[in-house]
Amino acid sequence: MKSLFLTEEANRCLLCKKPRCKEACPINTSIPEVISLYREDKFEEAGKMLFENNPLSAVCAIVCPHEEQCAGSCIRGIKGEPIHFYEIEEEVSGKYLETLNLEKGQGNRDRIAIVGGGPAGITIAFILAQKGFKVTIFEAHEKIGGVLRYGIPEYRLPNSMIDSISNKLVQLGVQIRPNIMIGPVITLDRLIEDGYKAVFIGTGVWNAKKLNIKGETLGNVHYAIDYLKAPEVYNLGKTVCVIGAGNVAMDAARVAKRSGAEHVYVVYRKGFEQMTATNKEIEEAKEDGVEFDLFKAPIEILEDGIKVVKTENIEVDGKIQTKMLDEESFIKCDTTIIAISQEPRNTIASRDKELETNKWGLVVTDEEGRTTKKGVFASGDVVTGAKTVVHAVNHAKTVANAIEKYCEEN
Repeated sequence: MKSLFLTEEANRCLLCKKPRCKEACPINTSIPEVISLYREDKFEEAGKMLFENNPLSAVCAIVCPHEEQCAGSCIRGIKGEPIHFYEIEEEVSGKYLETLNLEKGQGNRDRIAIVGGGPAGITIAFILAQKGFKVTIFEAHEKIGGVLRYGIPEYRLPNSMIDSISNKLVQLGVQIRPNIMIGPVITLDRLIEDGYKAVFIGTGVWNAKKLNIKGETLGNVHYAIDYLKAPEVYNLGKTVCVIGAGNVAMDAARVAKRSGAEHVYVVYRKGFEQMTATNKEIEEAKEDGVEFDLFKAPIEILEDGIKVVKTENIEVDGKIQTKMLDEESFIKCDTTIIAISQEPRNTIASRDKELETNKWGLVVTDEEGRTTKKGVFASGDVVTGAKTVVHAVNHAKTVANAIEKYCEEN
């Protein structure tokens, strides 16, 4: 099972008594303990430890921003190369998931509805189903996975892994209702009337944020969150401009390039240092042939390109801000893809006045995921806005415990 490289990585680990890597991990993965087990060829035990702490460990090993978390905090990285723990985690968790056989939890506990089969919903389904709750996932798409399946490209995170996770949930007795959106057809009140003791909302953020500039509705303009769901149905032409600077923008740019576009430009109003995408994502985009046109702010989209103005960074009260200059230019392209974050659809909240949302349309909850409607909980991006998968999983563990407590007390 072990590769020579990963064996060497495990042996390089100092097994720190106060591991900075673990402290930097949002879900507090027991990294030294896992590496110790790996050294001893105790792969099953290592996989079990990872899965029980994080049911999506195999996914997080691939998609987490490791340079900001475990790898970025590794003491080995101060004077050299940090330990590539995430590669060990990917191998161990991937193999463990392949061989994992789960049994339905003992008992005949309450019925729970999970609205949205993304990272938070999947995590809560795993936890509660193993405790004997009867769990049903209501999924708006044809398959569960949420951003894992419809927002992260196949070359980064294979759908076969999400299929495997789905199969494990079915093993636990979780029922999945695909292609159904709660709100328009089935309301929260109807779920409760039908015997669901608690409802969890984890619908994510699937509405693209708009640039609000002229030309945004033209036929050659698309939003990255929509494009990444099914890139094969889009005809982008030879030259593509992607407006944005996060990991979603990098994903859209790389997929466009891999889908046959000859030239793909990432257009951003600041510099590389201000990009929210990880350095790894940026470097891999460059390796794929993506080009960067920086310090340009779009002011209008046309059928043959985008009109931009030159910008510069200025410091105001210790913070970097963008100053737009008078110099205009034109970037010729066949297609423009907008990737400047997402926001919730509010399909449920707009039909349930008891469910409070804030000014950004995010569901209001307390620290344990309780919403303003009794028996309804929420977590993940629909509460926090777009964040990482591991953050969603970590908070979902807290919410799962709160749901269990609620069911016991009511």
